[in-house]
Amino acid sequence: VQLQASGGGLVQAGGSLRLSCTASGRNISSYAVGWFRQAPGKEREPVIGIAQKDTLTYTTDSAKGRFTIARDNAKNMVYVQMNSLKPEDTAVYYCAASRVGGPHIVNYDYWGQGTQVTVSS
Repeated sequence: VQLQASGGGLVQAGGSLRLSCTASGRNISSYAVGWFRQAPGKEREPVIGIAQKDTLTYTTDSAKGRFTIARDNAKNMVYVQMNSLKPEDTAVYYCAASRVGGPHIVNYDYWGQGTQVTVSS
């Protein structure tokens, strides 16, 4: 499965963005999808994810209460809505697909190219 992340941009603190992960080649509903981010000089970290069964998701502390994730299987896409953005959310955001899922990077076999999110103070 090939993934393409989009929707990043420059936003002021407190603003919102919606990131999209578009899949091609295979049906994304067969995969767990995770969003990860990497800030300059830092390791890639998990943000939020959704399992094949949509009722199962994980949200890390950094995203809790502010980010939500959802699928649109008809469009073969997964979205993450990011609200109340903070300057520390600035990073390149990646979507990834896995048969296993969860917050561990090693579980993910397929990665999109990343989309830059910049939050100004």
